[in-house]
Amino acid sequence: MTDAELIAACRQGSSRAQKQLYERFAGLMFGVCLRYLRQRDDAQEAMLGGFTKVFRALDQYRHEGSFEGWIRRIMVNEALGQLRRKEPLHMAIDDYSVDVASTPADAESQMNAADLMALLAELPAGYRTVFNLYALEGYSHPEIAELLGISEGTSKSQLSKARAMLQRRLAAASQTATAHSTPKELYATARY
Repeated sequence: MTDAELIAACRQGSSRAQKQLYERFAGLMFGVCLRYLRQRDDAQEAMLGGFTKVFRALDQYRHEGSFEGWIRRIMVNEALGQLRRKEPLHMAIDDYSVDVASTPADAESQMNAADLMALLAELPAGYRTVFNLYALEGYSHPEIAELLGISEGTSKSQLSKARAMLQRRLAAASQTATAHSTPKELYATARY
């Protein structure tokens, strides 16, 4: 079933179509919610609340842009609402400056996606939220400022701090991995 057919069936009240829509997008949208919320239960709650809103608002979807993108926007807003209730962002957004550390370009290539997501999850809520919105969701700083009720400058600052913290943690993880590698493993990963 195409997205258009699925949407039409859901609009007609088909519970089978609703289940299929949920199953098609639940895994992806859970991942979206989990990027904003540290606890799996909180992410699942946000996702379920988001799907409730998706089903209620299906009549508002105008087939402009991707359906997945439309659902994603609802999920991001739901996750942000959940984050505000669980971990108030005004407490997690700071205005002090930080120096951005430079790391070797290959530090990121030594880690898999799950390790990178774990590092991202460890960021303070303000850093993590702005980084996700900007780097992963594609929001602009003016959009982020409006969504979070902060200034554009604060959005840019939080992104810079998030990147700096991720770079430091990537460098530390890379050094730890190298320190615990056997000579054979080091030889296998060396770049010549």
